[in-house]
Amino acid sequence: MKLETIEKLCCPFDKQDLELKTILTDDQGSIIEGWLTCKTCSRLYPIIKGIPIMNPDEYREAQLEQPVLDRWQKELEGKEIKAFRLLDKGSEKF
Repeated sequence: MKLETIEKLCCPFDKQDLELKTILTDDQGSIIEGWLTCKTCSRLYPIIKGIPIMNPDEYREAQLEQPVLDRWQKELEGKEIKAFRLLDKGSEKF
């Protein structure tokens, strides 16, 4: 996924800007792995093999995303994922 494309995306739920966390890029600078998070609702959208997973919550399957998220644990910087949202550890929000 190219950075120019990411700049055009917004959260499908509340139409707010997304923040990018890059984990892996190719030699042209395209993003292979990482995630987008909404600044307002804290939803996390993983980027896997260059494709952002931005389906509505009811169409996402946590168990399919979990292996990738487990691999990214050290990148979460003290946060955890609950109900497809990136939250501070111990947060009771969802």
